Amino acid sequence: MPLLKKFKSFFSVREIVVVLLAVMISISAGVGVFFHLKREVVINDNGTQIIAKTMKATVKEVLEQNGISVKPEDYISMPLDTKLQKFKKNEIYIKRAVPVNVLVDGKEIKLMTYRDTVREALENSSVKLSESDKLVGASLDDKIEKEMTIKVVRVKEELKVEKIPIPYEVVTRENNRMDKGKTKTVREGKEGVREKLYKVVFEDGKEIARELIKDTVTLAPVSKIVEFGTVLNHKTARGDVIRYKKVLDMKATAYTASFKDTGKNPGDPGFGITYTGMKVKKGIIAVDPKVIPLGTRVYVEVAGSTPDYGYAVAADIGGAVKGNLIDLYFDDQKVVDKWGVKRVKVYVLAD
Repeated sequence: MPLLKKFKSFFSVREIVVVLLAVMISISAGVGVFFHLKREVVINDNGTQIIAKTMKATVKEVLEQNGISVKPEDYISMPLDTKLQKFKKNEIYIKRAVPVNVLVDGKEIKLMTYRDTVREALENSSVKLSESDKLVGASLDDKIEKEMTIKVVRVKEELKVEKIPIPYEVVTRENNRMDKGKTKTVREGKEGVREKLYKVVFEDGKEIARELIKDTVTLAPVSKIVEFGTVLNHKTARGDVIRYKKVLDMKATAYTASFKDTGKNPGDPGFGITYTGMKVKKGIIAVDPKVIPLGTRVYVEVAGSTPDYGYAVAADIGGAVKGNLIDLYFDDQKVVDKWGVKRVKVYVLAD
């Protein structure tokens, strides 16, 4: 004990006691201060629990003291500058963010999240979902797993109107006043319009479904009307062009108003008067009304070298004029006597 002896040589027993007592008081005061200032902290770091007693004043300081760092993406139950409680247990809960791959809008986003479900993770990210969007690879209520991949399919519905032309019809009709082979447009045609309303579904900009909602004719087509001529044409031996409805191959005889042909003399009742009341003259012919109605205008073309009888009107009948036979009136008895029976073409003239 040389040190104690030397110490005693410098100080008296009383002085030594006083010094020791002072030291003990100082130690006791320091211990008291420590126990007064210490804080109890429970740190739950992603499931790992750390219990610490510290004289640090804030959450940040106690985490640093225990070598714990918190990233901005992580969850911590209280702000880093929160003051620690002296007489109450301080519980700090940390939940670490995990990476999640999100495929959306043609991009891949690395999302760091501490959220529990896919729904919560997306709601607290820059990825916004509409009610019609859908997920591939996960559902909204699935638990978040590290490095999981979530594909967001953008679903969009649009109403689209498709206009379809309706072709017009071409209506043809006869024109009995126009020459055969000729046509004319009475009214121009116009296309109609049909509108079809569709509900179109797109996924990521690509059409995947189309549903017809409404089909309406918004403009009816207008038919085109074209008339075509039915009147035939014939150039006679005289060089005239006649317009006719039909042509009949017939036989022709000839007659005059003489007693020889009619049994009447001048001055007799009805002499020189036709069945229709017309006075006989060149251009009057007798017909069978069942074949050629009375009043019909005709052109008589004579076969062979005999000149055409020409224009005539069916204004008379005769007892012997039946069927496919006509009787041509001449003023000259000699012509009639020489006539006999000839083949003719009777053109029924157009109006």
